[in-house]
Amino acid sequence: MEEGRTLSGRKEALTIRAGMMCAIRRFFVERDYLEIETPLRVPTQAPETHIDAIPSDGWFLQTSPELCMKRLLAAGYPRIFQIAHCFRKGERGRLHSDEFTLLEWYRAGIDYLDMMEECEDLFLFVTGELGFGTTVDYRGRTIDFTKPWERISVKEAFRKYSSLSPEEAIVKELFDEIMVTEIEPNLGKNKPSFLYDYPLSLGSLARKKKKDPSVAERFEIYAGGLELANAFSELTDTEEQRKRFQKEDALRRQSGKAAYPVPEKFLAALSHMPEASGIALGVDRLAMIFAGSDSIDGVVAFTPEEL
Repeated sequence: MEEGRTLSGRKEALTIRAGMMCAIRRFFVERDYLEIETPLRVPTQAPETHIDAIPSDGWFLQTSPELCMKRLLAAGYPRIFQIAHCFRKGERGRLHSDEFTLLEWYRAGIDYLDMMEECEDLFLFVTGELGFGTTVDYRGRTIDFTKPWERISVKEAFRKYSSLSPEEAIVKELFDEIMVTEIEPNLGKNKPSFLYDYPLSLGSLARKKKKDPSVAERFEIYAGGLELANAFSELTDTEEQRKRFQKEDALRRQSGKAAYPVPEKFLAALSHMPEASGIALGVDRLAMIFAGSDSIDGVVAFTPEEL
């Protein structure tokens, strides 16, 4: 039957994905990380204007395990990782699904620059374990994962590829549009790229850069035309984080969206959190690269429409 052919046609991709997952776990275990699992259903989320949680009997399905994992970091777990199912309402397309998989890891005592190096090490380890060596052919392009990867600041990327500065783009509410249409197509073509130092207003849960307080210590990874990961030097200032949450909640209300309950237990733990860096990496998109798929649908066992 047609469904059987469709599902069996993903066997090679799912085999590659399984090998990738094994390699990821081996990488972190060998570096003395503790694998943890946090609840999928939670009472609140970190508010983000463009991300909507799926309600679940008065609570929510997690959009990310971030808040719970940081509470563990604050409680004395210095190296933790998790491969988690996450859920976001209304996200469906070639690169998006309402249900998807994130790899998140947090490490005390490092900043976002150190995290960049660990990302390079992880990707090289996984490509080696899968038998690719140091390069992967993806959609007609060879991606070279050898170190160092490209490092380009947001300010430099806008200067190089856009007619506006990041600040002008934010004021004109064009930042995301310019990122998608003008900047992202130029990143990670033949080597992965770190796009770093985001304007502070887009800092989310990242700390302010000491040498340049106009930006936040945040980076994203791009490879093969895909945005793969988002990372921070973690903000540990409770009052600053509360203000950022309030700002995001206000923006959500202005756009007609519901605000979330304030994550008070997370905010209370934040002052105990050590200096650290953390990252969320899209497992499905990484699998797309290794399996040569142009869609998330090609690297999952079932799409939502097949259930």
